[in-house]
Amino acid sequence: MTPNTTGALLMMGSMAAFTLNDTLVKVALQELPLFQLVAMRGILAVFLIYILARSLGTLHLNFSRRDKWLIALRCLAELSVTFFFLTALKNMPLANVTAILQALPLTVTLGAALCFSEQVGWRRAIAIAIGFVGMLLIVRPGPDGFSLYSIYALIAVASITVRDLITRHMSANVPSMVVTLATSASIAGAAAIASVFEGWVPVSAMAGPLVAAAAVFVLLGYLFSVMVMRQGDVGFVAPFRYSSLIWALGLGWVVFDEWPDTVTMLGVLLIVGAGLFTLLRERVRQGAA
Repeated sequence: MTPNTTGALLMMGSMAAFTLNDTLVKVALQELPLFQLVAMRGILAVFLIYILARSLGTLHLNFSRRDKWLIALRCLAELSVTFFFLTALKNMPLANVTAILQALPLTVTLGAALCFSEQVGWRRAIAIAIGFVGMLLIVRPGPDGFSLYSIYALIAVASITVRDLITRHMSANVPSMVVTLATSASIAGAAAIASVFEGWVPVSAMAGPLVAAAAVFVLLGYLFSVMVMRQGDVGFVAPFRYSSLIWALGLGWVVFDEWPDTVTMLGVLLIVGAGLFTLLRERVRQGAA
């Protein structure tokens, strides 16, 4: 497989893992406070990442001071994402927040072009725009959806863009597991501090396994999201973030009995079509090379 194909698969795997995590969290939130849940999930994820990193022999700090600073900056960006995204999600309809977050492929592609001079042809740019239109058909945000918390969501988008570009700028000898462990530890620590003010409740026999499973999926999501920014062109890989919408539709139908209407299915077809066209253009480029 080419680096771009590997990056696309990693991106889709990351989106699937994060969406499965979100589904489990949504069910568990019926019993647990938000920050308690995030803290519990984070502690479990840190433990699992540490065990996996030790077994793979990738838990070391044998890289430059520059990369260590980049990891620290990435953790700060991740903390910013968590705070602003959760605040927006708490105060806005999910459809509106999702609509704003789907601007990520555009912002990451633009950031890569400005920071790394990566070339994005007009065909791939059109494919990204078509995918964006498909996303709007799915979430259909209302005209009154923009508020102060929409700005919070935009700040989350900017923070994710910075996080991904920082990851892209790290040298190849930085283990992805180290970055994943640092990220998970920072989120777990911040959530634990916030949970002190929110209060804790007893964990039921149903909520415990849900949190544990969510920790596994968030681990995979973090790991794949780190790996994906080190594979292929950002402009090629970024549109595959849209696959999270497809996972959300399927899980919404199976778990929450939410059946998409005709307009929503049209949006899904546009997103899938844009992704397939992008893959076709990559084949054409490789053949020409």
